[in-house]
Amino acid sequence: MKRKWMERVIVAALIGVMAFSSVMVSAKTKITDAAEGTVTAAAAAETKTPKYVFLFIGDGMSYPQFQAASDYLGAISQRPGSDILTGGDALDFMEFPVAGSATTFDSTSFCPDSASTATSISTGHKTYSSVINMDETKTIAYEAISEKLKGQKDFKIGVITSVNLNHATPAAFYAHQASRNEYYEIGKEMVESGFDYFAGGALLDPEGEEGKDKSVYTLAKEAGYKVVDTQAEAEALTPADGKAIVIGETLADSDSLSYENDRAENEWSLADYVDKGIEMLDNETGFFMMVEGGKIDWACHANDAGSTVNDTLALNEAVKEAIEFYNEHPEETLILVTGDHETGGLTIGYAGTDYDTYLQNLQNQKISYAKFDSDYVSQYKANNTSFEDVMKDVKELFGLMLPTDADAAEESKLVLTDYEVEKLKAAYDKTMSGQAVDEANQEEYVLYGSYEPLSVTITHLLNNKSGINFSSYAHTGLPVAVFAKGVGAEKFDGFYDNTDIYNYMAQLLQVK
Repeated sequence: MKRKWMERVIVAALIGVMAFSSVMVSAKTKITDAAEGTVTAAAAAETKTPKYVFLFIGDGMSYPQFQAASDYLGAISQRPGSDILTGGDALDFMEFPVAGSATTFDSTSFCPDSASTATSISTGHKTYSSVINMDETKTIAYEAISEKLKGQKDFKIGVITSVNLNHATPAAFYAHQASRNEYYEIGKEMVESGFDYFAGGALLDPEGEEGKDKSVYTLAKEAGYKVVDTQAEAEALTPADGKAIVIGETLADSDSLSYENDRAENEWSLADYVDKGIEMLDNETGFFMMVEGGKIDWACHANDAGSTVNDTLALNEAVKEAIEFYNEHPEETLILVTGDHETGGLTIGYAGTDYDTYLQNLQNQKISYAKFDSDYVSQYKANNTSFEDVMKDVKELFGLMLPTDADAAEESKLVLTDYEVEKLKAAYDKTMSGQAVDEANQEEYVLYGSYEPLSVTITHLLNNKSGINFSSYAHTGLPVAVFAKGVGAEKFDGFYDNTDIYNYMAQLLQVK
């Protein structure tokens, strides 16, 4: 009996303990839930929506392009006579607190084009190469982040580029076309977007392919845009002028803005257009600005490392304008810097220089391949200029010298070898013949691509003597970097697809 009584006492005690524990657990759960609710609420309160968003896209810019630019700065700042390398000088955006990586493939290829990759960034959808903001059936249009911000949030919108305003990348922020080559239709959509500030190179086919349609510029004026095409007019613009389209006064190849290494001292840079854009867009509601460094891509297609580096540095200068604005509005601003794809298969390193690089050699390039074509090669053809006289310009503009040159001993790293002289003479002969490169001829295409044989061979030789090489005249499948600074920057950390650049922006900006 005593034992049974003791067992009852123990059981009762256990039941009491269990009941007490249950009460305590329940209480603790309620307290924890309340605490977590407080934390969640606090976190939600701390999660801010950026009011001002800058999206910089270096067309064709991946890791090799900005690293080459950084290493170039490091090379030219190295102490004279010292053989101790201290590394590259980081570009401003390379020092952003968040750095991610994005894959770039599209529905066509692992080596995508600008239309499809810009579509991924602007809408969060994959599509075929050459298609702008439409699905693979080319029947369903996608709405861009810029359009959503305009329609849902009444943000002011700016689109800036160093190439043509109706080129693929800028078009992906306002147009919807089955083909990126529908320039006239894209131009009309630009006007119909109602966006607030456009700046860059001239429109392609502004009067249609046959030049018989009503000018897009006229349509823009009728829609209330102030259209300016001189620097003085651009400088005079104020927000009171309302919506504006600014076309660069000094236009270069294909009516784009000048390459940075061709730009005159008093000629507006990409940074100047961004600075004016900030002035035109700044308001209490908010703005979104997309800025494209488009000629990085063009330089890489042509395998022109000197122009690639300089236009990458020009993009960095434009980013500095956004950083300056961020410093005034750090709790409201987000800055993103990325690329759409890599172009040219650029590498830092070349078989002919082993483990060495001589990036400082690129300082000797004073002109882009395009300006050399237009200002010099055209004259060589017209005047049947001798190879020896051509080489005088090559020395002055690119630093390359024949072994027989009087200065050859002093600048040995820029003296051509017999093998290199042979290649250059063959390119000179091909250029002077006036015959186009036969792209079906594998040897010719590998040597020259679709470019002027003399010009592309000069840049190839200077690239290689600098320890730089290109593997392609087209795009490659490398991932691109995504640098972020400001409100919500942490979302862009990690490795993800380029469609997530849109997804993260949409989440932060709370658009559907």
